[in-house]
Amino acid sequence: MKRLLDVMARLRDPNGGCPWDREQTFRSIAPYTLEEAYEVADAIERADYTGLEEELGDLLLQVVFHARIAQEQGLFDFARVVDGIVDKMTRRHPHVFADEVVITAADQQRRWEQIKADERASAMPLPSLLDDVPIGLPALTRAVKIGARAARIGFDWPNARGPRDKVNEELGELDAAIVEGNAAAIEAELGDTLLALANLARHLQLDPETALRGANARFARRFVTVEAHARAHAGAGLDALEGAWQQAKRQETGEN
Repeated sequence: MKRLLDVMARLRDPNGGCPWDREQTFRSIAPYTLEEAYEVADAIERADYTGLEEELGDLLLQVVFHARIAQEQGLFDFARVVDGIVDKMTRRHPHVFADEVVITAADQQRRWEQIKADERASAMPLPSLLDDVPIGLPALTRAVKIGARAARIGFDWPNARGPRDKVNEELGELDAAIVEGNAAAIEAELGDTLLALANLARHLQLDPETALRGANARFARRFVTVEAHARAHAGAGLDALEGAWQQAKRQETGEN
């Protein structure tokens, strides 16, 4: 770690450092931080563990970069970042680092959430439970977190049937907006439909981002067959391309 911290200090050095690195701010490198996190997730999704090793290094560099900027501004340094996360993980795992007994993983998850809630309660109170849900999260991920926060005060369905019915309700309102032809209303109703789907995913204990990444990957794999058909049959219509798609789907799923 010392080598990495020294490299970053040298890059940010006003006397002989890298001009690009010296110009960066928290805000300017935030998009790169997000990009590197997504590349870590992509390497995991593809089971590319050689790539994962490299991507984790790139993500760690982002942490060091932010910490260096903070140090230069007298806010905090990398050591305080490390101390903070060590203290937090120790505090949130009393069954490991203290004498508290936790029987199951589900029990531990509930205890984790309770400890987090206690930490927030002891800090400066926020006007709303939703105020510290990061705006910069992917929209589907933020929707899940917002739904989970709302559930803390009982504003939630008792089971997955509720959000599933809500999906149908929102689809009906989306259809009505499409018929009306109001672009703003269509966008709003589409957003409500996606929010309902995110809440359904939460009740099914699924991550909608993971589900959508899987759907994207399946589409990309099957589309190769559609492309090949289009190249081999110039001017093929939609029905023919749909046939190629269904063929690719059957081959992938093993269906007859």
